[in-house]
Amino acid sequence: MTTVDVPSATPARTCTPDRDDARLSRLSLNQRTTAQWSLREAIDGAVAAGIPSIGLWREPVAEVGLVTARAWLDESGLRVSSLCRGGFFTVSEPGAVAAAHASNIAAIDEAAELGAATLVLVPGGLPDGDKDIAAARRRAVEALARLVPHARERGVVLGIEPMHPIFAADRGVVSSLRQALDIADVFAPSEVGVVVDTYHLWWEPSIDEQIGRAGDRIVSFQVCDWITPLPADTLLGRGMMGDGHISFPTFTTAVAATGYAGDIEVEIFNADVWAAPGDEVIATMKRRYVELVQPFL
Repeated sequence: MTTVDVPSATPARTCTPDRDDARLSRLSLNQRTTAQWSLREAIDGAVAAGIPSIGLWREPVAEVGLVTARAWLDESGLRVSSLCRGGFFTVSEPGAVAAAHASNIAAIDEAAELGAATLVLVPGGLPDGDKDIAAARRRAVEALARLVPHARERGVVLGIEPMHPIFAADRGVVSSLRQALDIADVFAPSEVGVVVDTYHLWWEPSIDEQIGRAGDRIVSFQVCDWITPLPADTLLGRGMMGDGHISFPTFTTAVAATGYAGDIEVEIFNADVWAAPGDEVIATMKRRYVELVQPFL
């Protein structure tokens, strides 16, 4: 078995787990990690690698259609750990507010049809020319509240994803797990939860306390590393676990202590990773997962 990491700055320290390795039982491939693959290729690649779960994105699903995507998933036997993404509802112009609401209603329906464990919500940033971040946060909360009844009816849990402060202006005005929990606490855990993403939250003071506070509101645990120097497009600054600055044992132990028993998604936005062959990326991902994450579950 090969132990060559592609691409990676850190030498491999373990062999690639076989496809029937029990340690992979909670591993999920987020589609963005192999963005070079179509939905069909991602499903086939996950099955071939023995990865039992997949995190879907709406755009690749839309390319083939919801019915086809559901049929492929049923045939594969894969779980759907999440659907990404809803949200982007900090807009203020009435027409844009209505359009964002309609898009999120559709996303909820798609999550229900796909059997996704949660719909991930990225709150959105500041509208063009707007500098009132407090008002944008209020609009996000109001928009979320309007979605809850439909999500409850469809059996979909809405997962707020707090994003690193570097993205507050253009993608996520909710920047910490503390903020996300303050919003989620207004609703029942069966309605609104939170996404714990190592990339976005590794910097947060007292993050272990906030993870403990989250408890059964954790609806998704996503992992990747924070690498430096950051690329020109900071969105693509995610690295393979072990290549950056994040302590995965610390995060994983804290999440496990809450009783979280769901899948663990590897979600990487990185141009070099996307340029590499998908099967090699998955092999590296499996090795890093069993070395840095799985032992602490």
